[in-house]
Amino acid sequence: MSETIYEALRDSHTEQRALCRKLLRSPPHTDTRRSLFTALRIELAAHAAAEERFLYVPMMLKDDMGLNSSRHALHEHHQIDELIEDMQSLDRSGDAWMAKAKELSHKVHHHLREEEKKFFQVSGKVLGDGQKTKLAKQYRRDFVRMKESLAAG
Repeated sequence: MSETIYEALRDSHTEQRALCRKLLRSPPHTDTRRSLFTALRIELAAHAAAEERFLYVPMMLKDDMGLNSSRHALHEHHQIDELIEDMQSLDRSGDAWMAKAKELSHKVHHHLREEEKKFFQVSGKVLGDGQKTKLAKQYRRDFVRMKESLAAG
């Protein structure tokens, strides 16, 4: 059976969770913390952009339940973007930065859990099997393109 959009998204979700855990355990004043934050920032941004294009938009166009669920998920993506922006202006070794990192990790974990437990079920009822497979391919392509673009600078 071909990969569905949900399997493709879960790969990034697993990576996001791991990066959050590693970031919170990283020692201050290290390149490790800087590189983990950069990796998380890129992972989150590439994932959000591709997910919005290839899951949220199709859901918003197809169904009223999808419209409300997508709006909520988009709002959470925006909150995550704002936390990352706040963190970029803070000293990575300070208490304020770590407090924001914990808030970010909590928000990411909440969003992923809610998406996997609620949004995937709603969209699973709305999208057809062929569409789920097609969206997975489109998501993967765009996710890779976005990661490369963001990593380049």
